[in-house]
Parts: sequence; structure tokens; C-alpha cells
Amino acid sequence: MTWFLILLAIVAIGGVTIYNSLVKLRTHAHGAWADIDVQLKRRYDLIPNLVETVKGYASHEKDTLEAVINARNRAMSATGPAEQAQAENMLTGALKSLFALSEAYPQLRAVESFTSLQGTLEEIEGAVQSSRRYYNAVVRDYNTKVEQFPSVLVANAFRFEKEEFFELDDEVQREAPKVSFGEGES
Repeated sequence: MTWFLILLAIVAIGGVTIYNSLVKLRTHAHGAWADIDVQLKRRYDLIPNLVETVKGYASHEKDTLEAVINARNRAMSATGPAEQAQAENMLTGALKSLFALSEAYPQLRAVESFTSLQGTLEEIEGAVQSSRRYYNAVVRDYNTKVEQFPSVLVANAFRFEKEEFFELDDEVQREAPKVSFGEGES
């Protein structure tokens, strides 16, 4: 009888320990997602200033400017990691088009506010990438714990669901850039 009580106590302590570790990892995943949201909010707040600066020098590039604003609005309304990642990919592409305008308009590159905004945006992009990596690492650890035995028993009993990764959907962004040092290029 005492062996049974000791075994029951060990199982109970193990179950509580597993439950607490699942809660901790899930909380870390939600916190990491909140960190991504903070960085994306900074990015979204910066974009209108960037568009207005470009508009002053390249106002006839209306399609590019509208594409950036539309992509920003879609990204701001996205919910969940998968939809957010897709919207962010579209926004990144639109921003690349916007920055390509600076090549066509040398006077725009010379504007201090444009270069400052561009530098701030690059800083935010780095923070977003760092936040994404951290979030995906935490989600990986959490999802692994949810699927491993014996924690899968506790996870199923208390309805712990796997979290979504924040992944790139665009195959082009997964490819390494092609660099060529051929003749005729400057």
C-alpha cells in the first residue's frame, strides 16, 4: 500500500512539473509574439513618414506609394503567425520597390530625413528578424514538449495546442541572392 502511495505521489509530482513547464513555454511563446508585435508596430508607424518623404520627390510614382500603404494596412490587420508572415512578406516587397525609387531619384537619396528613416527602418527590420528567430525557437521548444512522451499525456488532458511558426511563405525570399561579377556590370 505504501509503495502504491509513493508511486502515486511521484506520478502526481511529475504531472504537475510537466504541466507547469508547458504553461511556462506557452507563456514564453505568447510573450515572444508580443515582442514581434511591438517591433512591427514601430515599423508600421514609420512607414507613413517614409511614404510622405518619398511623395515629395517622386509624387508621380503613385502606384508604388499606394502599394506600400495597402501592404502596410493589410499587415496591420493580419491575425496569427501564418497570416502575419504572408502580409509581412508583401510589405517587405513593397518597401523594396519604394527604396528602389531612391536609385531613380538621386535627389531623394540626398534628403537627410529619407536616409534617417531608411536607417531606422533597417534597424527595425533587424529587431523584427531577431524577434522572429526567438519566437520560432520558443515555439519549437513548446511544440516539442507538447508532442513528447510523457508530456503529451498532460498536454492532451489539459488541451495544450501546438503553436504556429512565423515562417516565410515566399520561396523567392528563401533563396540566396545571386551575385554576378560578369563583364558589363557596374
